[in-house]
Amino acid sequence: MLKTIRKHGITLALFAAGSTGLTAAINQLTKSTIDEQAALQQKTLFDQVLPGDRYNNNLSESCYLVDAPALGKGTHRVYIARQDDRPVAAVLEATAPDGYSGAIQLLVGVDFSGTVLGTRVTEHHETPGLGDKIELRLSDWITHFSGKTIAAGNDSHWAVKKDGGDFDQFTGATITPRAVVNAVKRAGVFAQTLPAQLPQLSACGE
Repeated sequence: MLKTIRKHGITLALFAAGSTGLTAAINQLTKSTIDEQAALQQKTLFDQVLPGDRYNNNLSESCYLVDAPALGKGTHRVYIARQDDRPVAAVLEATAPDGYSGAIQLLVGVDFSGTVLGTRVTEHHETPGLGDKIELRLSDWITHFSGKTIAAGNDSHWAVKKDGGDFDQFTGATITPRAVVNAVKRAGVFAQTLPAQLPQLSACGE
């Protein structure tokens, strides 16, 4: 009886060890695939907010962590675009805290003179059929930031038309576009200060 119990115990232990090893191997294989897909998605987003002919470095390897109220609460990633090692533009994560249904996460490409090169919404909880028109798949509204320059934080052009600015609001939904416009403006003004800050910024992963 004792011999049988011992035999079953060894079998179970071997089975558990084999299962653990197989699980670890599968996790290792899938992790590589997941990481590759995440990198591709990130590159696709970068291409949408920053033209590839503007820089020749690897953006994902030029990442810095920033705590700046202009970008929203908490720590945000900033990616510095360089042309032959000279900083020329940035892709900034930014948060619009005042969306209709909560915070709206953005990715903003801007050069250091304050010209917005592209903007995309990466996460939001706005009302379907109203505020969700900030998504590119539903409307081209988000593309209208490209090529526009922010003169200063009080630039009156950077507001929705209801507030006297240049940007359309949505029918029945003004809060959402107002939040996005203001967040992009703040990010663009902040970007103009980045070249002087670079030596003090912490790289992602440090």
